[in-house]
Amino acid sequence: MQERAAATRQSVLIAAAQLFEQRGYAATSIADVAKASGYTSGAIYFHFASKEDLAFSLVEEHFARWPPLVEKSLACDASALDRLVCLSFVVAREFRDDLIVRAGNRLWTEHRSISTELPRPFVGWIATVTEFLALARRQEELLPHVDVARAARVIISAFFGTHTVSDALCNRRDIEASLAALWLLLLPALRPTPATGLREQVEQARLLLDGPSRSPRMAPLSPAAGTSSCVRVRASDEPR
Repeated sequence: MQERAAATRQSVLIAAAQLFEQRGYAATSIADVAKASGYTSGAIYFHFASKEDLAFSLVEEHFARWPPLVEKSLACDASALDRLVCLSFVVAREFRDDLIVRAGNRLWTEHRSISTELPRPFVGWIATVTEFLALARRQEELLPHVDVARAARVIISAFFGTHTVSDALCNRRDIEASLAALWLLLLPALRPTPATGLREQVEQARLLLDGPSRSPRMAPLSPAAGTSSCVRVRASDEPR
C-alpha cells in the first residue's frame, strides 16, 4: 500500500513538473494536474494540501538532487579545481536533462507569485564552491591574490548566468560548450597557467566521472549544496 501511495505521489509530481515547466505556476491548476496525471483532484489533495504544497515539494525535490552529485564529484581522483569543474558540468546536465530540476528552477524564478516560502537557491552553492576553493588553496592550487569568498560568488553568478542565456537562446542545447568557454575564462584567473593546454584540461575535468577511479583522501564538504535549509515557512506563519 505504501509503495502504491509513493508511486501515485511521484506520478503526480512528474505531471505537475511538466505543467509548471511549460505553463508556469499561475497558469497551472490542480484540475490541470489531475487531468495530466490521470488521478482525481481528491487523490492529489490526499498527497498535497494545496497547489503551493505541490510547488514546494517540487522545489524540495529539485534541491535534493544536489548533495549526491557533490559526493560523486568528490570521489573523482583529481585536484580540487578539476573536481569543481567536473561538478559544474554534472549540474549543468541535470538542468538540461532532468524535468524535476527544470520545473523546480522555474518555480523558484516565480516564487513571488507563490504564497509559501521556498528554499533559497544560491546560498548553499556559494558555500560549496567556497569549500572547493579553500581546499584548492590548501593544495597550493590558487593564485595568491584570489579572495576565496568573492571568487565563489563570482563563479556561481557566472555559472547561473550562463544557464539563463543558454536556456533563453536554445533550451540549453549548447550548455556544455558554453560552460567550457566560461571555464576557459575563469581558470586563468584562479590558478597558474597549467602545464598542459587549458582547453584539454577543461575537457579532462568535464569527463572525470566517466572514469572508475575514486579517491579516499578527499576531505568531505557540507552535504547541502544549492540551498540553505529547506525548513518550510508558510505565509500564514510569517510575522505580520
